[in-house]
Amino acid sequence: MTPWTDRAGRFAPLKAATFAGTLVPGLLLAWWWAQDALGPRPLTEAIHETGDWAIRFLAMSLAVTPLRRIAQWPKLINVRRMLGLAALSYALLHLLLYVADQKWELGKVASEIALRLYLTIGFVALLGLVVLGSTSTDAMIRRLGKNWNRLHRIVYGIAALAAVHFFMQTKADVFEATIVAGLTALLMIYRLAHRFSLPLSSPAVLVGLAVAGAVATAAAELLWYGLATGIPVSRVFAANWHLALQIRPMWWVLAVGLAAAVLGWIRSRAGEGKGRPAGLEGKTGRKAARAMA
Repeated sequence: MTPWTDRAGRFAPLKAATFAGTLVPGLLLAWWWAQDALGPRPLTEAIHETGDWAIRFLAMSLAVTPLRRIAQWPKLINVRRMLGLAALSYALLHLLLYVADQKWELGKVASEIALRLYLTIGFVALLGLVVLGSTSTDAMIRRLGKNWNRLHRIVYGIAALAAVHFFMQTKADVFEATIVAGLTALLMIYRLAHRFSLPLSSPAVLVGLAVAGAVATAAAELLWYGLATGIPVSRVFAANWHLALQIRPMWWVLAVGLAAAVLGWIRSRAGEGKGRPAGLEGKTGRKAARAMA
């Protein structure tokens, strides 16, 4: 089975588009490198870009399951593994470029990872991704059985570590790091809601979860600035309400959550129009979920 076909060997547009999308950042980075367009420190810029994309693809892989439930799109599960492996690939490239930046001195690399907390956290997250990637084959899924689901729940812990690494590495301007942390929190909130049987097909529930995600984002930002920079929390909190100056991360996360609520409302109305209960998955979706969840 190729990345652009389904299990029956037929061309799968969703998988093909996702596969192409995972290659674009790497190809662009290679092009910018060849064109000497990465600034005065191209290797450092490449390290940052690959790390950023590793975290972005990890967040996308986490978004698959809640989006599948909200949009009632069973086949979306077919690209989750691909997105997870893309996150692993960019994370490994991130490490490789860092080793190159250290002149391939593995002893120095090991020392830096051991002594610098943000590197230690990032390396632990990478090891977790390696474990998940190495157990993502069909053979390992069959071999591990129910334990496979238990093992792969560590992805949320890995995402949290990756977000902390992002914060600590960014240091000054943590705008994108805060958005990534907020979106990760929102995805975790979706998972908890599903676990407690809250219907992700309900627009009202989704609006409430969106607000919770925005609050979590603001809390993460306040915590970071309060602990790491010493900037008064009151100033950071007040900045969230000066929308004319900048739309702060909490509002972007709220917008994503509300967009999910609108999508859930549209799909619910569509399901009612077809005479089938909202949130009901077809047989194909249930089979896919059992195979890939």
